[in-house]
Amino acid sequence: MLIARGITKRFGAVQALAGLDLAIEAGEFFALLGGSGSGKSTLLRVLAGFEAPDAGVLTLDGQDLLAMPPWARPINMMFQSYALLPHMNVAENIAYGLKRAGVATEERRRRIAEALELVGLPGMESRKPQQLSGGQKQRVALARSLVMRPRLLLLDEPMAALDAGLRERTGLELRALQRKTGAAFVMVTHDQQEALALADRIAVLESGRVAQIGPPQEVYARPATRFVARFLGAANVLEGRMCGDVFEGAEAGVAIASGLPGETIAIALRAEHIRLISADQPHCVRGVVEDAAFRGDDWLLIIRLPGGARLRVAHGDVPPAPGDTVALAWEAASVVPLFA
Repeated sequence: MLIARGITKRFGAVQALAGLDLAIEAGEFFALLGGSGSGKSTLLRVLAGFEAPDAGVLTLDGQDLLAMPPWARPINMMFQSYALLPHMNVAENIAYGLKRAGVATEERRRRIAEALELVGLPGMESRKPQQLSGGQKQRVALARSLVMRPRLLLLDEPMAALDAGLRERTGLELRALQRKTGAAFVMVTHDQQEALALADRIAVLESGRVAQIGPPQEVYARPATRFVARFLGAANVLEGRMCGDVFEGAEAGVAIASGLPGETIAIALRAEHIRLISADQPHCVRGVVEDAAFRGDDWLLIIRLPGGARLRVAHGDVPPAPGDTVALAWEAASVVPLFA
């Protein structure tokens, strides 16, 4: 559906996008993740037509998007601020794009009613934005985008203004809505849990390039680089090298794993894959507890290994006290080799 190849964009001395390649399929929910300055918001604006790239190719179903102005693209964008016009009521806000497109009055009324029904706000036509809750404003902004029947809907931090309790429910509703409309959604978000829960595929951006792309479960379980491992879920990353069949790291001070590829230069190990065991069991790694933080459903332990490295460990029981020596173990399959 959407193909981006070699997209480059500079703002003075800053390179926001560095030859980025991306393909988005028809009807999929796609999430863009990355830290500040990774290029995700710039990419969204390039897709929408609000920024022109310095180089690259951008097509939608074979059509050259870069030759089209924003209003001519079969793409719509929902802004983080929702950008509702305060002097217009809900129906007028939703109808704004339809009027500019020259849609007849009766057709506009029918499509506004359909859009409000779709987002669960029937009967709200006459309300002004200041009379709506945050969740209702978000739905009106979504209805305004969907009423144009775009092939691709761009969402810039769509739930950033909602409280934590509302975000989860609204996110699931958003995914259900995407499935119902059949449009492709591309969402930029800082919330990793949100992206993992909602998206069919995610792309992690680093310095204007795609560091890794794939289904959420795959990217989370098998990060391709140190950056992806640390960024997505804050995995433990230990540097080292293969000595024969064993991966050794000076910062760990112990042998970490065996049977990894010879080109392994670091390993990733998720906190939830490490368990505390009895010290008399074989093949354990010993460390000293430095800190423990309660997270609601578990404890996050910080454990220092003999070489000085610190491991994050998710522990579901009463935590050991700081200063205690503990024994750790993990399954071989939990160790992910990294090559970059």
